[in-house]
Amino acid sequence: MLSISTALLDAIRDEAHAAGASECCGLLLGDPASDAVIAVLPAANVAPEPEHRFEIDPSVLLRAHRAARAGGPAIIGHYHSHPGGEAVPSTIDAAMAEGRGEIWLIVGADGTIRAWRAGASGQLHGRFDPLEMTASPHPALAPGSPERH
Repeated sequence: MLSISTALLDAIRDEAHAAGASECCGLLLGDPASDAVIAVLPAANVAPEPEHRFEIDPSVLLRAHRAARAGGPAIIGHYHSHPGGEAVPSTIDAAMAEGRGEIWLIVGADGTIRAWRAGASGQLHGRFDPLEMTASPHPALAPGSPERH
C-alpha cells in the first residue's frame, strides 16, 4: 500500500491543473521498502509532444539520484497527468514503463489521483497493477522543495 500525505497529493493536483493541456510530471521520493512517499520533486516535461506524453527533465532525475546516493530519499516512482483522460495508465505509459516495481501516480482530468505499480507483467496492458493508496494529513509528509535535492 502506498502512503502519501494529503499535502503532497494536493501539490501534485495543483501542478496538473497549472499545466493545462500539457502533462505535468515529477518524481516520488521516499522509502521503497514501505512505499511511503515523503516528498515530490516536480520536473519540466521535456517530451516533444507534452500534450500526449511526458519525459522527466534529465537534470532533475540526475540530481535526485545523486541526492539519494548521498543519503537522501530514494526515487520510488513518478507522477504525471492525463489532462484529457482518466487516472489510468495508457498504452504509451505501458511502453515507457521499466517494469521493475516502480510506482506511477496518475492525475486524471477530473483531479482524481490513482496509484499503479509497473511490473514485468500486470493486469493492465500487461504492465500495471492497481496499488492501494492511503493519504495522511501528517505534516512530516509535506511537499519538498527542489532546493533540498
